[in-house]
Amino acid sequence: MSTDLLKRHLAPILPDAWKLIDAEAKRVLELNLGGRKVTDFRGPFGWTYAAVNTGRLALFSGAGEETHLGLRRVQPLLEARVPITLAIMELDTVARGGDDPALGPVVEAAKKTAHLEDSAIFNGLELAGIAGILPSSPHPPIPLPADIVQLPRAILDAKEVLRKAGINGPYALVVGAELYERVFAATDDGHPIARRIEQQLVDRPIVRSEAVADAVLMSVRGGDYELTVGEDLSIGYAYHSKSEVELYLTESFTFRVLEAAAAVRIGR
Repeated sequence: MSTDLLKRHLAPILPDAWKLIDAEAKRVLELNLGGRKVTDFRGPFGWTYAAVNTGRLALFSGAGEETHLGLRRVQPLLEARVPITLAIMELDTVARGGDDPALGPVVEAAKKTAHLEDSAIFNGLELAGIAGILPSSPHPPIPLPADIVQLPRAILDAKEVLRKAGINGPYALVVGAELYERVFAATDDGHPIARRIEQQLVDRPIVRSEAVADAVLMSVRGGDYELTVGEDLSIGYAYHSKSEVELYLTESFTFRVLEAAAAVRIGR
């Protein structure tokens, strides 16, 4: 991890405690980040990377007959910080041989950060100029069946929509947290529905994301969706008092939809 803006060397935290904090954040992030598994990842490019070149111009009129002006269009990166407040005495237990300090705030910050990134990818984030996968899709949603055993039929219908739009595979299925639990608990004549979907209908393991309502089938052929990261997920130091230290989980990123037709929602 970089140490410029993060200022980790100023925190009253011993190296072994930092290792536990980083490991816990990484564990929770890997469990909850779904968008990175199904989109193209560019970076990390570091703190100084500020915007993505779109290759487009915003043209101006009225500059004169012999002069044409155009402003280069870029998509700026969003910088996010989620605070983490920890008890210094609790962290100091690591120096005495403890390996289980209370890191609940790290877990919560990692969940919030993962949800922020996934929500921007799938639902968009207008204030950051991000158009999400689901709002951008031109396809009408495929109805989600009330009986989860019928979900494979809905997936087949969604695949047909993508094929007719000229979107080839491989395909991935991303499902929300509630539907994910239902899918992995369901069986048809003793055969797990999740296994059938993963082995026969899609080309990757089912991806879970709390930012998705119901499900979305999308192509993962590459070139359709692009996540660009400047500073990748990192933990930095803000300040401390006699009893507490405030850290933060941060990243800078933006997301672009390059082919809106490459996904179709399955939902009510």
